Amino acid sequence: MPRYHYALMQEIATFATPLGRLPIETIFLGGGTPSTWPDELLLDMGGTLKALFELVPGYEMTIEVNPGTVRREQFPLWKEVGINRLSIGVQSVNEKVLQNLNRHQSTAQVTSLLEDASRSFDNLSIDLIIGLPGVSDEQWRAMLTELGAWPIRHVSVYFLTVHEGTALYYRVQQNDLFLPPDDTIVDLYLWTVDQLAAHGFVQYEVSNFARPEGECRHNKAYWQRTSYRGFGVGAWSFDGTHRFANVRTLDEYLARMEAGHDPQGTTEELSADQIWMERIMLALRQKMGIARDTLFADANAERAKALETLLTQLITTGRLKQHDDRYLLTPAGLAMANEIVVRLVDLTTKPLANVI
Repeated sequence: MPRYHYALMQEIATFATPLGRLPIETIFLGGGTPSTWPDELLLDMGGTLKALFELVPGYEMTIEVNPGTVRREQFPLWKEVGINRLSIGVQSVNEKVLQNLNRHQSTAQVTSLLEDASRSFDNLSIDLIIGLPGVSDEQWRAMLTELGAWPIRHVSVYFLTVHEGTALYYRVQQNDLFLPPDDTIVDLYLWTVDQLAAHGFVQYEVSNFARPEGECRHNKAYWQRTSYRGFGVGAWSFDGTHRFANVRTLDEYLARMEAGHDPQGTTEELSADQIWMERIMLALRQKMGIARDTLFADANAERAKALETLLTQLITTGRLKQHDDRYLLTPAGLAMANEIVVRLVDLTTKPLANVI
């Protein structure tokens, strides 16, 4: 850990020093389990960040934590570092299901952590995964009902993604675990949106819900295509037209940093079509939706007519709604956001003969 830590601090210093205390609005300590970072290294990191950057008033600094790895005596130290928001990986309160995900935490640890952390931090967020094998609709609904009393400001609800090559993937392939049907998941998602609203959580993005003052400013920067810089193994960065990532293995990252070399491993320059697709996708994923002028900006008469037909169809079928000059996805539309985005992108970029 110390070896990686000092390589990471070197990368941050190499970037920041020439910029002269760049103002920073948000910091997110994520990837892996940063709550296991040794106290003395975390303190050193906090000092490094404060020395190299200017943390603007009202900044947001989040740390990702897993309930089974947190020591309560860390809370004062985290506050000293400048951390003011905790993102807690709850995923589920079904302990057998958590074990299938290699998450070694108990329901008691989750509720105890939330109670204890709320005494030190005002801004708590939890992550949940909908569609986990082994979680019945009744269990999910019971958890969401109980959640209303938890001392949290923010909830992220992610759809389960089974990545090829993982232990979960092989268990599903071998029929050791069974995933619920897509229709069941969509129905449960729509119920979840309503239930969270009843608890005071306003949906501001497909997977994210917040009580007043609880929106995650760091993630909103991603969705608004704001530039950001990532540090560490496999970290991604974005400047508006390029995405670039550090090398993905620890050994290579350490070797490069200790030799004084750039750890960057991948660079992607976005095409005009890719940027356009991202603008549509990210706008529609958020509660503000997309402006009509944006969609119709470069459309000739024929394309504008086809686009108008599609928008009317989506509104009629309850997938989209129009508010003043903006189009917003309904809860039913949010559940099939990717499909809608693809149709809009195709209609605004491809030859109409290939689309209609």
